[in-house]
Amino acid sequence: MLAVFFVSCGLFAQEQEYTTDELYTQARNAAFDEDDYPKAVKLLKAALAKSPDYLEVRVFLGRIYTYSDSLPKARMAFEEVLAKEKGHEDASFAYGNLEYWNDNSEAALKVVNNGLAVHPESENLGILKAKVLKDLENYEEATATLQKLLEKNPKLTQARSMLSGINSSTAKNELGVNYEFVYFDERFDDPWHLAALDYTRQTKLGSMAARVNFANRFRTDALQFEVDAYPRISDLFYTYVNLGISSDSGIFPQYRAGFSLFANLPASFEADAGFRYLAFNEDTFIYTLGLGKYYKNYWFNFRTYLTPSDSALSQSYALTMRYYFGGADDFIGAKIGTGISPDDRANSVLFDGANITRLRSNNVALYYRKLLGSTHVLTAQTALEDQEYATDTRGLQFSISVGFIKRF
Repeated sequence: MLAVFFVSCGLFAQEQEYTTDELYTQARNAAFDEDDYPKAVKLLKAALAKSPDYLEVRVFLGRIYTYSDSLPKARMAFEEVLAKEKGHEDASFAYGNLEYWNDNSEAALKVVNNGLAVHPESENLGILKAKVLKDLENYEEATATLQKLLEKNPKLTQARSMLSGINSSTAKNELGVNYEFVYFDERFDDPWHLAALDYTRQTKLGSMAARVNFANRFRTDALQFEVDAYPRISDLFYTYVNLGISSDSGIFPQYRAGFSLFANLPASFEADAGFRYLAFNEDTFIYTLGLGKYYKNYWFNFRTYLTPSDSALSQSYALTMRYYFGGADDFIGAKIGTGISPDDRANSVLFDGANITRLRSNNVALYYRKLLGSTHVLTAQTALEDQEYATDTRGLQFSISVGFIKRF
């Protein structure tokens, strides 16, 4: 006991020798590097004994109490800070998180609103408010909060991701229509016309969609029926599944199928791998790999399609970039690529009998997507392709498409 007394006295004397900032730094090291919350609390109390009005130290004390599940003490620490400085930003954020994490969203909203009244430009408090409102199922106000944040700072990818999730939660149904016009300068005398009508439903397992495609190619009309699904496996993995059938294998593939496994990786990366199957007169399997990355208000994606045959391996590559103005439905984009993509509904017919291992193409496309109000989306795309349709014979292919989506 005597030894413990002298050790305690020695530690107390050392604490008296350190400045408040030094004690604060030691407390952070104890909490984050040593994972020793009791030691951090002891050091923070010593710092506050020297400087009772050092609010940053008291906020951190409240955080440590939160992490160690000493919630009444944490609330007391935050209340003391807010009593000294109304709406203190860090205290409001930490206190609001405490209540949100412990299923007290009504209390959290009150704390956050008080903080925003003093700091209306705070992005941290704005994001937290949107989370709380979503938890309270006040989707309309949560959406307005996120849109306001994105108007001021389009680089807030967290806000954009949340907005997309809220849209999925509020609008379970989606009806879309699209029309594409394709013109050829050399290869064909008549343009192609393609149209699609689709219905999407958000489910607990992920989204599912049914689509009817219409095409007028070679002065011939045809229909194709497709089903798409994006089943979620976990927070890390989700999948893409596609099945399609058509009665006219000269205009559409008689059968088509696709599968990809997507992984949400650290540092805002996403990777996927899968295959596509097209059945014309012959069966064709195409394998695909993709890597995406969010950076500020940009999204980049590199994708390749690999088509093996008896004589060679056909390869196509595409680099896509998007610039987001606001939410997930507000962006412009561009794509540059080589080769033929089975996911390009206009050109997938080229897999029918074409020697794709030798034929080459270069293409560029521009995209535009805009959210109108909260439930309407407008899409537009234009593309130019320099297509080799026979050995040493090339032609230009120009396309333009417009689409409209209604959520309800």
